Amino acid sequence: MIKRIPGIAALAAVVFLSTGCAVNRATATLTPGADLGKVRTIYIEKEKGDDRAIDLILKTNLEKRGYTVTTGDAPKSDKPVDAALSYVDRWMWDITMYMLELTVTLRDPVTSFPMAVGNSYHTSLTRKSPDEMVDEVLGNMLSPAKAAAAQAPASAAASAAPAR
Repeated sequence: MIKRIPGIAALAAVVFLSTGCAVNRATATLTPGADLGKVRTIYIEKEKGDDRAIDLILKTNLEKRGYTVTTGDAPKSDKPVDAALSYVDRWMWDITMYMLELTVTLRDPVTSFPMAVGNSYHTSLTRKSPDEMVDEVLGNMLSPAKAAAAQAPASAAASAAPAR
């Protein structure tokens, strides 16, 4: 029995050391039929307790992409907008604080139904700055290929209908 302990310890060490600590994930999902091409004005609801101004980073990035953006603490804008954006940021400590995960949801301002959801998750070894994570999430959500893919089911159904 004592002779097996070094083998078990070696096996445990291999298993422990072979598990990766670096995770790098970026996803975006668009609701089928969502027309993001019509979105020009966006209201960003500032997350409660956000003392890192992620709402302003999102605003700056969206304005660079040509959107008109307003921000506020209220759940809904007092002015008419094409979409409402909410976000959740998670932070972690590893020698310094860094953003571990950012999830952004673009919603219909009237029904609050999600039109698009984007996520970026980077552990310490693959960490990115908040600006880079915002750019990654919005780039994946708002890319022309994603927007075209969301429109495909609606246009495919229309073209499959028999002509009258």
